[in-house]
Amino acid sequence: MSRPYHPDRRAALWSLTALAATATGLARAQAAKPETLRIGLQKSSTLTTVLRTRGTLETLLAPLNVKVSWNEFSSGLPLLEALNLGNIDVSADVADTVPVFAQAAGANLTYVAQEAPSPSPQAIVVKADSPVRSVADLKGKRVGFAKAAGVHFLLIAALEKAGLAFKDIEPAYLAPADGRAAFERGAIDAWVVWDPFLAAVQKQAAVRVIADGRDIASYQRYYLASTSYAQARPDVLRVYFNELRKAGQWVKQNPKEAAQLLSPVWGLDADIVEQANLRRSYEVRPVLAAALTEQQRIADTFLNEKLLPRRVNAQDLPLFKPGA
Repeated sequence: MSRPYHPDRRAALWSLTALAATATGLARAQAAKPETLRIGLQKSSTLTTVLRTRGTLETLLAPLNVKVSWNEFSSGLPLLEALNLGNIDVSADVADTVPVFAQAAGANLTYVAQEAPSPSPQAIVVKADSPVRSVADLKGKRVGFAKAAGVHFLLIAALEKAGLAFKDIEPAYLAPADGRAAFERGAIDAWVVWDPFLAAVQKQAAVRVIADGRDIASYQRYYLASTSYAQARPDVLRVYFNELRKAGQWVKQNPKEAAQLLSPVWGLDADIVEQANLRRSYEVRPVLAAALTEQQRIADTFLNEKLLPRRVNAQDLPLFKPGA
């Protein structure tokens, strides 16, 4: 015996069919919506600035349904804080000291790439007529530098080599722009800074370098990602790594063209940019555990100076393998 037709039953079936179609449509729409790769960078982030200016990543990531957003920070420490908080996904290059502070704060980060050593793009400078002739003369002097930047370790290492301790100087923690202003008005006796700010003050003012990183600090810069992003999108990180490496090769092979590209972005004369770029290796390579020895030295130095709250093992951060 057939079941009698019931209008409410037919309406229910139509409703279920409509709901299923709506759910399918929403799923397709969500699948088609691009993901966003959020990149954090600084003004001195050369290779990432090249990628940003040329639109390289946007083109290559489009087939992966990924778009790019760029987020600029004043220095490396707030950049990695944003990375750890999930406000960005990957970072441009930061000084070798910055991941050490991030580790000490419990950040969940992954090393993506490393630039080969470039010891001379950071230095301690004084005015040309300053009575300070050497690092030893900094005793009792007010020295400006960015906290947690590579110059922070350079200063400590240079003082130690000269027979001084960090407590023998009066530190002034200043971002590059503030440091330049303080240096020019005589509020600090010496300024420890990195390129392109170093090249700019050398070109635009009468200064002397009393020490750079040679035989003191090798200065390897690092690119990082949040560990959750590194695990979720290794395909995106692989594209990012490969394009960074190509950008580094292009900058070194085309110094004048690279300087012309970066000059308006940085607001610096092309000759300043070119001088800064000549001092950087820009050799992007995978991070190997055996290459983290200076990271450990930095961590131990900062711990001894009571600048870190706890001991850090530099090899505790995961390493991204671009060839995997």
